[in-house]
Amino acid sequence: MATKAAGRPNQLFRNLNAKIASIPMIFTALVVFVGGTTWTIVYSFTNSKLLPRLRFVGLDQYERLWSTPKWLVSIENLLIYGILSLVFSVIIGFILAALLDQKIRFENTFRTIILYPFALSFIVTGLVWQWMLNPDFGVQQVVRNLGWESFTFNPLYDQRIVIYGILIAGLWQGTGLVMCLMLAGLRGIDEDIWKAARIDGIPMWKTYLFIVIPMMRPVFITTLVIIASGIVRLYDLVVAQTSGGPGIASEVPAKYVYDSMFLAQNLGQGFAASTMMLLTVAIVVVPWAYLEFGGRAKRG
Repeated sequence: MATKAAGRPNQLFRNLNAKIASIPMIFTALVVFVGGTTWTIVYSFTNSKLLPRLRFVGLDQYERLWSTPKWLVSIENLLIYGILSLVFSVIIGFILAALLDQKIRFENTFRTIILYPFALSFIVTGLVWQWMLNPDFGVQQVVRNLGWESFTFNPLYDQRIVIYGILIAGLWQGTGLVMCLMLAGLRGIDEDIWKAARIDGIPMWKTYLFIVIPMMRPVFITTLVIIASGIVRLYDLVVAQTSGGPGIASEVPAKYVYDSMFLAQNLGQGFAASTMMLLTVAIVVVPWAYLEFGGRAKRG
């Protein structure tokens, strides 16, 4: 016991210069993140309009929020976009990574081409796909010019499927990053595992499904968290493609927050919506942190 107590001061002063240097960064993060988050939550219970004011109204802002059709539509769109984006980006990214992992020729060229859309901003991506999905000169018109006169493909102008048109643009931009993450995970698999699987006569798809994918669990968890955080913040892609239209068919929570705070000049309503978005992020991040750090602590 005495030895452990004596060792604690030494551990405390280990890398002291680095710890002192990190104090401003830690202090700034606490003030900006914790302070800003607390401020937002507190003012979400007020009736702040153009300027923040501490006139509490209880849960009125939240009741109004969940009775507003625009917010309900935005939540529905986020769920549809989020679930499909998670599923398809991981599946497509993993398949592309598995194909590139076969040591094909011109691998660097293909990897660069697939990853290139991720270097573009969401605004650029949204505008590109707005043009490509335009029925007058986009995909629909190109196919009709080839002879299929009755072909129809204009998702951005159909309230029922507009969110899927936005999903196409999101997958086009984000799949390359997922591919790179998965490829890095595949390259970390020991070559002896592949050799053993071939010697045992295990089909390649079974090797991937029952051996490789379970070994890549940390990569999948990290990828899902990165994708999920981007989904919650979805805003500029929608603004560039549809501006929330037709009507309110493609509204998303981040756009609702912006519209409430800066267009409707209703800070209280915007803060309430922001708090709900924060809660969504917590639902994603907390389980991930528990799986990553809590599991390591138990194994340790």
